[in-house]
Amino acid sequence: MFIVLVLSALALWALIATIVELRRDGFRRTPTDWTRVAESERTARGESRPAHL
Repeated sequence: MFIVLVLSALALWALIATIVELRRDGFRRTPTDWTRVAESERTARGESRPAHL
């Protein structure tokens, strides 16, 4: 029974620690800044070619 209590406490601690770290890791979804995305000339002119060439 003691081992079950210890494992439960460890699992709870790990869950809380994971949530805390995910909230403070600094990674957030941000919209794409399309002015910084490189475009090739072909896509800018709207040209395409068959995939098999």
